[in-house]
Amino acid sequence: QVQLVESGGGLVQAGDSLRLSCSCATSGRTFSSYSMGWFRQAPGKEREFVSAINWSGGVAYYADSVKGRFTISRDNAKNTVHLQMNSLKPEDTAVYYCAAQYLSGPYSEGRSYAYWGQGTQVTVSS
Repeated sequence: QVQLVESGGGLVQAGDSLRLSCSCATSGRTFSSYSMGWFRQAPGKEREFVSAINWSGGVAYYADSVKGRFTISRDNAKNTVHLQMNSLKPEDTAVYYCAAQYLSGPYSEGRSYAYWGQGTQVTVSS
């Protein structure tokens, strides 16, 4: 079983930065066995892919809408994955979710992840 807890969301102005964190608690498996992803869902819209990272941090994927502004990273010693978000825009407003998948990935499709956090709200005002 895996428990994911996101933190770091908040209300910011356009152009500001936020750093989201996802703390991962695993049972009997090491955090480095999981690929990790970030997704977001805005009101009235479907969940969409933001970024994903492989077990070592050596491979990362980004949605075109965030490429060059967001950076995903992970600290396997602290069982944590981060999403550094710079130059935030009002259209980045959403609930951001962390996801994990054991021994495969990273993936841009949400259905490929078995474990999900509860989400953290990010609101960007214009």
